[in-house]
Amino acid sequence: MMYDCAILGGGPAGLNAALVLGRARRNVALIDNNQPRNAVTHASHGFITRDGVTPTEFRRIAYQEIGQYSTVDHLQIEAVSIEKIESQFEVLLSSGDRVRARKVILAMGVKERFPEIEGFYPLYGKSLFNCPYCDGWELRDQPLVVVSESPTVFHMTKLLLNWSKDLVVCTNGQATLSDEQKNQLQAKGVLVMEQPVAAFLGQNGKLEQVRFADGTQIPRSAGFVMPTFVQSAPFGERLGCERTESGGIRTDEKGRTSILGVYAAGDASYMAPSQLIFAAADGSRTAMSVNLDLTEEDFA
Repeated sequence: MMYDCAILGGGPAGLNAALVLGRARRNVALIDNNQPRNAVTHASHGFITRDGVTPTEFRRIAYQEIGQYSTVDHLQIEAVSIEKIESQFEVLLSSGDRVRARKVILAMGVKERFPEIEGFYPLYGKSLFNCPYCDGWELRDQPLVVVSESPTVFHMTKLLLNWSKDLVVCTNGQATLSDEQKNQLQAKGVLVMEQPVAAFLGQNGKLEQVRFADGTQIPRSAGFVMPTFVQSAPFGERLGCERTESGGIRTDEKGRTSILGVYAAGDASYMAPSQLIFAAADGSRTAMSVNLDLTEEDFA
């Protein structure tokens, strides 16, 4: 069978793209290995009508809705590789089967890479997070720690002052803040610590102390650790898609990449911010572009 579009990735971008294309009566293969990046998240926020929904519940509702459309095939399997053959695409699945499609949407999202700090992962998604818009409300007015090796920590700290005035900023051994920035933060009551962070200490998912390499410890009840982001899958690179300076798959305003017939949506394209509502909207926009391009091809 030749699909109109194969969508790689079942996050909000891929799900919404499948919904829009399915409703446009396009035959869609939605390929998803069911390993969402936000699986550790206790609840997702900022999506109207779904504020506080768990990732599991969000996906359940999404697949229930998409399942109403016979035009969408949900393939719960991993995509291994993708190849462009003339004007069409062939996706190799881990089962050995192959999916052929006229168009492809890359919606695999990104992976986070966090600083290697002892004790981080047992606390991640419980009292340590990376997005203040997602979890800042729940941590409001608490004593928070902000850990980042990037110069963007200054901007992040300014944002976080809207949720809590009790902040400690840790640059984990990196001189990422200028003297002027440190003075500005300290004038707001923010403590800046530039020594390396040795460990996060806590129990049952609750942060209690941050320990530094020099043995110093400070009490904190929660915080934010800033990751760097990389592509979850190499398909864009292997197809030859141009990349942005931040590592995203470069697209035009319609989601089209530099490779004819290949589109990208969600985090895989813009890399940040990682918000359900951003990704879902991007998936919808890109799906409309795919449908428009298919229509023009069929009409010619």
